[in-house]
Amino acid sequence: MKFDVIIIGAGAGGCFAAIRIAELFPGATICILESARKPLSKVEISGGGRCNVTHACFDPEELINYYPRGSKELLGPFYHFQPADMIEWLKGKGVRVKQEDDGRMFPESDSSMTIINCFMAAIHRQGIQLRLSTRATKWGFNPDTGTWDVELFDGSRIDSRYLLIATGSDQRTWETLKAIGHNIISPVPSLFTFNIRDKNLTALPGISKSNVIVSIPKFKLESAGPLLITHWGLSGPAILKLSAWGARVLYDCNYVFDVVVNWTGNDEVQDTLNWVKAMSRNQGKKQVNNVVVDNIPSRLWKYLCTRAGLEESITCAEMSNKHMDSLVATLCKDTYRVTGKSTFKDEFVTAGGLDLKQIDMRRFESKIVPGLFFAGEVLNIDALTGGFNFQAAWTGAEIAAEAIAEKLKVFS
Repeated sequence: MKFDVIIIGAGAGGCFAAIRIAELFPGATICILESARKPLSKVEISGGGRCNVTHACFDPEELINYYPRGSKELLGPFYHFQPADMIEWLKGKGVRVKQEDDGRMFPESDSSMTIINCFMAAIHRQGIQLRLSTRATKWGFNPDTGTWDVELFDGSRIDSRYLLIATGSDQRTWETLKAIGHNIISPVPSLFTFNIRDKNLTALPGISKSNVIVSIPKFKLESAGPLLITHWGLSGPAILKLSAWGARVLYDCNYVFDVVVNWTGNDEVQDTLNWVKAMSRNQGKKQVNNVVVDNIPSRLWKYLCTRAGLEESITCAEMSNKHMDSLVATLCKDTYRVTGKSTFKDEFVTAGGLDLKQIDMRRFESKIVPGLFFAGEVLNIDALTGGFNFQAAWTGAEIAAEAIAEKLKVFS
């Protein structure tokens, strides 16, 4: 069978690209191939099943700061298609989104099925052929026919004028791309939590602190934000950001390193010392570990006091300079040994992929093999948690779709 476009991968980027090609060039024959039994699996689990569809950051100059890999290359594309554009497109399909306090955006229904149903309805309406449980085993450009030949798992073949790869982090895809001259940046995990073998810390699962500063001094990495204690160590946005920025160096050290937590969220140690001295004067005979501290849960405060070496019975008035220095050190420079990582929920993001130097980012097209387009995590682009990875997929898919539609118009 012959198509105008074959898209390999029915994830966020692949499905959106197919829909947009059909909208921009009505009548285009489009086929999406997906090896899994259902499409849009990451969309379904994103945001705990609510689908964190994008982020309320509408300035491209600011938006690129959320991408450890791909920031420079995405600036131009984001000026072309950014979160506001995706929100408008969804609105046109009857899907309204809402913004949460941290900037994440979800469908008003709080269900990822709203996005999936929207996409599937558009695919059906546009007459796009979606083949599930269908793996493309081989594909390549045939110079004799000027088309892309795709061999399927059952030995059958289909071809098309253009090919768009949206397979996500797939080693087989990268191997094929290598074989036709592309460079692949070796993939490593990103967005993961830290495993810490400290029974006293992990005895506090579920306790969170709204604003901390976490750092890895060895690699000069630092981030700030909410932190969550888990039964295996540390998680939360502050940790996930640190894991994303440090994805490569943390992989290289086999995820064994020291992480420093500043529980106060304040860079000024002197401010914390002044606060502890004031507590010593003002709280009098109250036991230190029973003091009510703003923004620090009582169980966490008791744990930190014990970690600082303060006896349960010691009162604020009884604290010596040594006691105060120890408490300040624990509050500002609490150090833990990380001995491994865990995947964040069910979401897996990879740092690495197709080298962006070989991609024309004005069209998301290969510079090595014309007519070959890309969208999503197959590229060496990854972002912090919060809807940014989806936005990169929407943007790449839109730009590739526009480029393909323009080429199809030449043939019409």
